[in-house]
Amino acid sequence: QKGLQTLVCKPFCIFPYLVSRFCVLALRKKMSTKINKIFTEQIPELSAEDAAKLEIVKNVRTTPRDARFPSQNQSNHCWNRYNEWLLCLKSTKGDEEGCKNMKQLAFSICPSIWTDKWEEEREEHIFAGLQE
Repeated sequence: QKGLQTLVCKPFCIFPYLVSRFCVLALRKKMSTKINKIFTEQIPELSAEDAAKLEIVKNVRTTPRDARFPSQNQSNHCWNRYNEWLLCLKSTKGDEEGCKNMKQLAFSICPSIWTDKWEEEREEHIFAGLQE
């Protein structure tokens, strides 16, 4: 199998699309194995604070693909996620813990400069999106 990867991944192959696709799939498999290994190996003794930080890093995920926003420009996706989080806050009467996942999705896809600006606008009650 390894010899086949080396042979097929050479750049002078007749079918470059198939080769690049095969190489990408092989690299993905290799990288996922490394990532899984990183998070499944026995971790040396950590302080409580370091263990909490590691748990946060393990659970960080970015916003999944949304079919409503098929283009490369994800600004509308960002705006929508942010307003979905605000809608969640509104429907749960300000329960931050209940909307923690929605907030993480919004803040992971939006640039921090935008979210900071929107937070300030919400405090000043001039935000163009959902109002509380």
